[in-house]
Amino acid sequence: MTAAAARPGFGRALVAFRHRNFALFWFGALFSNTGTWVQNVTVPYLVFQLTGSAAWVGVTAFAGLFPLALFSIVGGTLADRHQRRSILLVTQTAAALVAVALWALWSTGHATLAPVLVLVALGGMVTGLNIPAWQAFVTELVPRDVLLNAVTLNSTQFNAARAFGPALGGLVLAQLGVGWAFLLNAGSYLVVLVVLVGISVPRLVRHALRESVLGGLVSSIGYVRAHRGLSTCVLAVAGLGLLASPVNSLLVVFAEDVFGVDRFRYGLLGAALGLGAVLAAPLVAGPGTGVRRSLLAGGGMVVHGGALLGFALAPVYPVALGMLVLAGAAYLPVAATLNTTLQLQVVEAQRGKVLALYITVFTVAIPVGSLIQGAVASLVGARITLAVASVAFLGVVAALVFAGRFGSLNATHADPVDPPRGT
Repeated sequence: MTAAAARPGFGRALVAFRHRNFALFWFGALFSNTGTWVQNVTVPYLVFQLTGSAAWVGVTAFAGLFPLALFSIVGGTLADRHQRRSILLVTQTAAALVAVALWALWSTGHATLAPVLVLVALGGMVTGLNIPAWQAFVTELVPRDVLLNAVTLNSTQFNAARAFGPALGGLVLAQLGVGWAFLLNAGSYLVVLVVLVGISVPRLVRHALRESVLGGLVSSIGYVRAHRGLSTCVLAVAGLGLLASPVNSLLVVFAEDVFGVDRFRYGLLGAALGLGAVLAAPLVAGPGTGVRRSLLAGGGMVVHGGALLGFALAPVYPVALGMLVLAGAAYLPVAATLNTTLQLQVVEAQRGKVLALYITVFTVAIPVGSLIQGAVASLVGARITLAVASVAFLGVVAALVFAGRFGSLNATHADPVDPPRGT
């Protein structure tokens, strides 16, 4: 272990950038994810303009995320069988083509609900194949002793894009229109493709596997159930996806129906979540490395749920914006801790499949939660819907604490669910 890696503090916050491959990957991903978030605020806006319905916004989120969840199972198997860099080159190219298709649809005047939903679903399929390889690829770019720092910086990059992308998307929507937002996203993929070509990593030895995709899913479920830390990560992320994350699809409803703000201020609501995460990043990547992962995850989930409740009940737009910044700041240690725990505790032969299971649970929970909360919001309003969901999320956190689950996150290797007495 290096001296820098051994000392938790602000001097350690950027240690992963000393590794060229990770630095290239980080900056390329920042461009790509910024474009993705521009599109992520554009699609709900477009659907809400076409339908005027919060329920259809929820359906659109479901159309993108449910295929993502299903195809991430395949993506996990591919990530364990093939070179992850090669997988990323293919999936990033395919994602760029989907963005070009959305631009062409709008530019030719054929942007009705049905074809938009089809392209959103295709984008979800591509992303599902991409994410397991993307997450697992980080372990090939840095040594194990700086993995938490690398995962945190990777989460920071995603959230920096989440902060800048929606604000940029709101600006593009206001000044240039929907088509330019899709075109900007398509162009952003070129940057990450150039970066991937420039990264050189040793080829991992892949052992021939006869296991089917379904068999791989079953084996990964059994593996996760047998290890307490891994199963805790999956339970925690299920609660996040079902109850907390659907706030993203409700932001357009809050912007138009609750606060009555313009397109740019709608973009700022999405940006606030990412901004909070960026502000929290130096603490998590530096001093946070010396804090127990159980405290980072459990405490972060409590603050995240409380901030979402504050957003739901906020009387005016500036207060709502502040609550979202706090929610984003609390989300980063949760996301980084759960991801790092998985990466540290899983064996290499199961890495892709376990990450795929984790992603599948999260991305099934989000569209189901978005579908339910979108439908409920159409009946009782966005405020009540999100407030109830936030309280329910805090209840899930309390249940995990009462069951003593968070302590299992502190291990550096997977522990069995029922360890022998006296250990």
